[in-house]
Amino acid sequence: MAHPLSRRHVLSLGGATLILTGIPAASYAAAVVEVDLVVYGATSAGIVAAVQARRMGRTAVVIEPGTHLGGLSTGGLGMTDSGVKESIGGIAGEFYRRIHAKYAGTPVTPTSPARFTFEPHVARAVFDDLLSAAGVPVYYSIRLSTVTRAGSRITEVAADNGQVFRAPMFMDCSYEGDLMDRAGVAWTSGREANSAYGETINGVQLRDKHQFTLPVSPYRTAGDPASGLLPGIAATVAPNGTADTRIQAYNFRMCLTQAAGRIPFPRPAGYDAADYELLWRYIQAGYTGPFFTTHSVGGGKTDSNNNGAFSTDHIGGNYSYPTASYAARDAIFAEHRRYQQGLMWFLANDSRLPAAIRSATASWGLAADEFTTTGGWPPQLYVREARRMVSAYVMTEHDCRRNVTAADPVGMASYTMDSHNCQRVVVDGLVKNEGDVQIGIPGAYPISYRSIVPSSGQCTNLAVPVCLSASHIAYGSIRMEPVFMILAQSAATAAILATDAAVSLQQLSYPALAARLRADGQILQWPIPTPGEVILDNAASSGVTRAGTWLSSTSISGFYGPDYEHDNNTAKGVNRLRFTPALPAAGAYTVYLRWTSHTNRASNVPVDVVHSGGITTRTVDQRVSGGQWVSLGSYSFSAGSAGSVLLRTENTNGYVIADAVRFVAG
Repeated sequence: MAHPLSRRHVLSLGGATLILTGIPAASYAAAVVEVDLVVYGATSAGIVAAVQARRMGRTAVVIEPGTHLGGLSTGGLGMTDSGVKESIGGIAGEFYRRIHAKYAGTPVTPTSPARFTFEPHVARAVFDDLLSAAGVPVYYSIRLSTVTRAGSRITEVAADNGQVFRAPMFMDCSYEGDLMDRAGVAWTSGREANSAYGETINGVQLRDKHQFTLPVSPYRTAGDPASGLLPGIAATVAPNGTADTRIQAYNFRMCLTQAAGRIPFPRPAGYDAADYELLWRYIQAGYTGPFFTTHSVGGGKTDSNNNGAFSTDHIGGNYSYPTASYAARDAIFAEHRRYQQGLMWFLANDSRLPAAIRSATASWGLAADEFTTTGGWPPQLYVREARRMVSAYVMTEHDCRRNVTAADPVGMASYTMDSHNCQRVVVDGLVKNEGDVQIGIPGAYPISYRSIVPSSGQCTNLAVPVCLSASHIAYGSIRMEPVFMILAQSAATAAILATDAAVSLQQLSYPALAARLRADGQILQWPIPTPGEVILDNAASSGVTRAGTWLSSTSISGFYGPDYEHDNNTAKGVNRLRFTPALPAAGAYTVYLRWTSHTNRASNVPVDVVHSGGITTRTVDQRVSGGQWVSLGSYSFSAGSAGSVLLRTENTNGYVIADAVRFVAG
């Protein structure tokens, strides 16, 4: 995409390309560049991080090892995997409002609608606007040579062109985690065993999604094991839940169109129809498609993704990618492009295929007005996961399911726990895909600040909001572009606040960070509290007192927070639990109680509401109305902690549940 010189200037510096946005070139063209924040990776996260630093009045640069700006958000992923859209705040939310404004031709405002489907060039235009308004320089073709540390701090990073970047704070916003690795921060790759974190859907997972549903032989000569296996197929599969080093498959998110001016799918150099033998056999067995998705993003174009047992995912082609050199990654990129272009050529042209499949595929082509410098082909490989940091807080399946709740949230995630297939295996003489997991979650959940900064002592001035600390399956939920932007803004905010306070990222006051994040529109709690609303969960660290014995459980759904508690249907009259909220102001509040329902619950639970006028006792039936806020009435309360709600168990006829209370002013 062209960059008008009236808006910005482009310089070439020893092989690096620098885009200057309103900042004198001499300040950044030097051999040594010094700023307040150096951001590695011009992904959507990297852009947002630098913009946030500039909005906080500090200088920042983005250094990018490649030549593409915007990562997947401008690289073909135009149908945003957003989950609970209302939980997307801050600059991420602004980005999607700016997308809508671009299409509508209207100014963007804090109340503008958001749009989550878009053409790649529109996303690029929005990022250009953000960078230009903030005055953020972007350096391209900056590949790390050395990372220098003094004790636990990075002092500078040097590029292979000899240029040096210095700052008090650094951020790794790449999909690969190279800066994190060079800085000596602990990381992992591949899949943990379920036993590592007490999970249920990590490790090897032989399941039914994107699976061969018709019999296909894995052998070079169909049906003959003695002929050997076709390339890319493993002879056996480990038990579900077993750890390994495999990662979920990569592909390109193609921007396709059926417009008359579309670019036909090219036949790549090195094309070999034998690479698609499994697909040919699947079609012979009776499979008729679909072979890829065609989700509309506007302008008559699509965001096209993997779909089915044999599609655009190059399963097994990426195992070495996370730790590969830049040159080796370039080769992996090229191989993925050859594979996927060859697939589309095969589907559109191979004379053995039914005419209906060939004509349906050939009715699509690459959009001629997208990715114009690469022939309509996406310049960004979909790196679904690479390295993942291992820090003081590892996000796991338990966070995704809200069985645990981070006490130091810096943003929300809400997408399905999603892993694409990781390998092809032989099961009972037939080929099967392994690794695809698609498990829903209850709703938006918080991401811990400790998961985006290294463990204390490893590196004190580096934040890692993309390759954050998470298990393989939790990362499958977190790894969405809106979440990366959210976490990057929070990380940049932390970096600037820590610099101002002269403390490490690990020592930064979380209440101070949270206050600034909320002021900047970040969402740190879900559901979002309404004005005058106070919710107190049974798992809260203060405000909940117990008598007798209460047991934690998650066996019945509909609870608020990470769990609920019950009296085990014993010690009636002895077991009691009191919620004592801290109310911000005196006045009338409607009081709500929440529980989970079951036939074994008590139908006659006495609940004492302690208010300014005395004590009012209500009786609730916990066999019904579970998973919702049930009103106990409206009462007057003093400010502070004079009021409370007491659950009693005397003479109750079943399990008594304590989950959460809610006070709503007015």
